[in-house]
Amino acid sequence: MNRRTFLVQAAGAAAVAGGHSSGATPSPDRPGPAGSSAGTAAGAEERAHWWGWAARLAAPVLPALAERRLKQVMPIESHPASKDRPDYAHLEILGRLLAGLAPWLELGGDGTAEGRERDRLAALARSGIEAATDPASPDYVNFSKGQQPLVDAAFLAQALLRSPRELWGKLEPRVQQHVVAALIATRKIRAGENNWKLFATAIEVFLHRAGVGRDDARLFEGIRRHREWYLGDGFYGDGPGFHWDYYNSYVIQPMLVEALDVVGDEAAEWGTFRAKARERLTRWAAIQERLVAPDGSFPALGRSIAYRAGALQGLAMAAWRHLLPAEVSPAQARVALSRVIQRTLGAPGTFDAQGWLRIGLAGHQPGLGETYISTGSLYLCTMAFLPLGLPATDPFWTAPAVRTTWEKIWSGENLPADKALRSPR
Repeated sequence: MNRRTFLVQAAGAAAVAGGHSSGATPSPDRPGPAGSSAGTAAGAEERAHWWGWAARLAAPVLPALAERRLKQVMPIESHPASKDRPDYAHLEILGRLLAGLAPWLELGGDGTAEGRERDRLAALARSGIEAATDPASPDYVNFSKGQQPLVDAAFLAQALLRSPRELWGKLEPRVQQHVVAALIATRKIRAGENNWKLFATAIEVFLHRAGVGRDDARLFEGIRRHREWYLGDGFYGDGPGFHWDYYNSYVIQPMLVEALDVVGDEAAEWGTFRAKARERLTRWAAIQERLVAPDGSFPALGRSIAYRAGALQGLAMAAWRHLLPAEVSPAQARVALSRVIQRTLGAPGTFDAQGWLRIGLAGHQPGLGETYISTGSLYLCTMAFLPLGLPATDPFWTAPAVRTTWEKIWSGENLPADKALRSPR
């Protein structure tokens, strides 16, 4: 580990330690007026805690990729029955890390410690994107062999959509050409009859935004299928059937809403569906906030639970996009997400000695990893950090902490009953 990497990890650890010790969770202060000095101070502390974690997650990844030695140094932990994860893990870690951190990096640099770190990491990310997409690079990653590259090329496309200035606009034209060529190479991969349809959609949406000819069949198939697969009360099927898992957070709702952001004005049907998709994300965020216990735990249901805090991307995205339900204040969402981040990343054994994530939900639990899970895929946890893309002056950060719905109800507070969303297909 070089000196720069060591110092970044130390800074991240210091920010984490300065917020809450491992296993601790933030306690809401007595509610006060939004923007009060107490609320602003508490929010600033929480923000420092969050970006400390973000820097820690990026620390072993981005410098190595920028120096074109990621394949040389990255460990790849996977299921004993899996033999092909080294073919995919490097694109996985790049796309997933940046998809979650992109809104934060998009804020750009400034004179604060946080702003300087953002600027540094964004520069490393751009160098890393160049290294990963340059066919002459030793760290050129796989965009076309097997099926998995479709997934993680889509997360890379999502990152570039979320950071059009810092991660995409500041790339040199030749690097942009390499990125476009790499994403187009995924068109040979057929998307399955499930959430994978939206991976093809996300790639085509980005190519359209980048001014490259899009494949309308691939772009709109994912949108149409998920319109058909809506099951009610803010929940889409992962395919035509119901699966109790967090894929509405990992993939479906975020990619669907972001695709409709781009094409929603192209036809009346897509404009109508865009409004419904946003309304359903708000309902999903309400459900997610109610799932979070005071200690930051949440139901360990379904596959891919080793994505840790990424299971709460629905709540995180609604907070970032100002689409929270009326009954969940921004500060309330901050409390819930802070607890989940701390519970899932602060558990002993979460990181190895070099700072890489290990398989698990609350520490190192390799049994929770399916055959498609590897070190690279674990970095989907960064999706919980989307609200870092809000400026420090946003009420999400400045308002005093508020008790979560779980705490309010189980402490005896008299709240209105929860109601399902009526949103016809």
